[in-house]
Parts: sequence; structure tokens; C-alpha cells
Amino acid sequence: MSQTPNVLFEPLRAGALRLPNRILMAPLTRCRAEPGHVPGALMAEHYAQRASAGLLIAEATMAMEGNSAFWKEPGIYSPAQIAGWKQVTDAVHAAGGQIVLQLWHGGRACHPLLNDGRQPVAPSPLAIENDEVHTPQGKQPYVVPRELADAELPGIVAGFAQAAANAKAAGFDGVEVHGANGYLLDEFLRDGANRRSGPYGGPLENRARLLLEVTEAVCKVWGSERVGLRISPLNSFNSMIDSDPVGLTAWLAGRLNDFGLAYLHVMRSDFFGLQKGDVLTPARANFKGVLIGNMGYSAAEAEAAIAAGQLDAVAFGVPFLANPDLPARFKAGAALNAADSATFYSPGAAGYTDYPTLAG
Repeated sequence: MSQTPNVLFEPLRAGALRLPNRILMAPLTRCRAEPGHVPGALMAEHYAQRASAGLLIAEATMAMEGNSAFWKEPGIYSPAQIAGWKQVTDAVHAAGGQIVLQLWHGGRACHPLLNDGRQPVAPSPLAIENDEVHTPQGKQPYVVPRELADAELPGIVAGFAQAAANAKAAGFDGVEVHGANGYLLDEFLRDGANRRSGPYGGPLENRARLLLEVTEAVCKVWGSERVGLRISPLNSFNSMIDSDPVGLTAWLAGRLNDFGLAYLHVMRSDFFGLQKGDVLTPARANFKGVLIGNMGYSAAEAEAAIAAGQLDAVAFGVPFLANPDLPARFKAGAALNAADSATFYSPGAAGYTDYPTLAG
């Protein structure tokens, strides 16, 4: 880059959050939690290193026990986990940053070998296909999930609400509801994974019911001005598809105005390039709050999108993974470190806290 992307460094008000810049860190599963799904000192160091982001969105975190999909991901349901996350938030705040926690239920992406033999749950008994999950016994195929009964869903909502309260106790600045990437709430939302009938299946209004109930419950804990939502209408990851992703986005973006959220975080494309379309335009047209774009942005493209009013901020994933000082590099027009994909999910500091900064 030859010029300083000034618009990226303009402050942004996102609900009750006052962001110093518009270069956000996207949630990135890194599988570095300690036994018991407890965040430790290494995770605290990792996030504190990246505190110059306008906002850190912490990785997908189990809202409820027994729903592990990554083996070594963190949770927010036990006292030890709350204490571990408090170590993280304290470190981030000491470094001058702000951090929200992504609340998550893995749904059918969970596996019995990760959850004491428990069968995963989902809106419909449809397994993830053409992929495998990491387990203590190596990679294994996904299993057919158990269809949740309508009567079980208030318990899911209550679990997210408790997780939101636990995140507050851990010192976070807010929370993001994970409604993306083929996990439980997204499975209910998109018709490729939700084949049920009744109040939580069929028309879009019904398929969105669980997501909206969870969002409402979390907003009651935090106040809506400290709650965000992430969606991925096009992403085919975890065997996901929807018959009308653009229509889904337009309807949901409009419906979310009822909440007064801090932001809506939209993944704009498909990891695998199988599904294409423009979901950001209908999101912007229908959502009256702060809109965050994500997936594959360069600094120049992010600057142009914000300057054109298409977005208010951009969440960067892999670039922040490999560049703890990403805002400084953007400001200086400096080269970026390349990410080492071999260490994305491996244990230890390598490829996690050892990426160099411009300062050396």
C-alpha cells in the first residue's frame, strides 16, 4: 500500500462500545485452551498482543458443557473458565484494548469422542458430510445428530443467557452471538440443515426463532448495546446451504433492528467458493446499526468499502493471526507476516504468540 488508509483509523461508536479504529480482529478458533477448556496465560498473551485492534472478538467459546467440536477450544460455563477468561480480559485491558466473547454452541459439529460419548444435537438428524473432526483418536467422520425437541429449546436459550452472565463476570466488554458457519444457531436458520416442522422449522420466521430468542436473552443480560451477532449466509462450511441466502439476509437484517444491537457482523462469502452472491448490500440496506464485513479483505478494499458507506468496519482474521500489530502495519503501509497454517490448531506458542511485530 502506498498511502495511509485514514478512514480505517477513524473512531467508531458501536452501541455502548467506543472503538478507536475500524480494524477489528475476527474470532479465530486456535485450540490453545488448557484441560477443562480453560483459558490460560498463553491465551492471555495472544490476545493482549493484538490489543491495538479497534475491537477483539474472542474465539468461539462453549456456552454450555458437553458441546465440544474442536477438542481444545475454551468454554465459559465453569468457575475455572471464568477465572481463566478474567486473566485474558485483564491482560487486554491493561494493554489498552477492548474484547467481546463469542458465545457458541457447536450443534451437529460436535462429536461423541469429545463429549463423553454424547450424541450431538441439531435441528434435524442430518450429519456433516465430506469432512472429519479432530478427536483424541485422530480425525473421525461426523455422526448423525439427535434432533432436538421443541421442549428442549428453552434450555438452550437459558444456557446462552447464563454464558452471557458468565462473560460479564469474566470482565468482557460485551458478547457476540455466534449465528454462523454451520453451528447450532446457523443450523436452525438455514433451510439446508433445518428440515423440521413446527414453530422452529419451515418458514424463515420459524427457522430464525431460536437465534432471535437467544439474542433477546443475551441482550437482557448485557443490554443490547453491548451485544453483536455474526452470520454467514453464503458459507458452505460444515455442509451448509440455504435456498435463498440473499432473502434470508435482507429479512434477518431488518428484523434485527428490533434489538438495537451494537453491530451485525456478516461473513460475505463462502470458504469453498461454492455459493456466490452479494449479502452485504441487503444487509446494509435493511440493518440500521453498525455493519461489520469479514472475509478476505485487504486494507485497501476495507478502506474503500468504509469510505463508500458500504460498511462501518472490517474484521480481519488470518491477517491478525499472523500480525499482532496489524493496525500499525496498515498505517505504515508495511509488509505483512505470512500465516503458518500448520500451526493454526497446534498446541503451544509456535504460530500463536511468536509472530514478530514491526518493533521487533
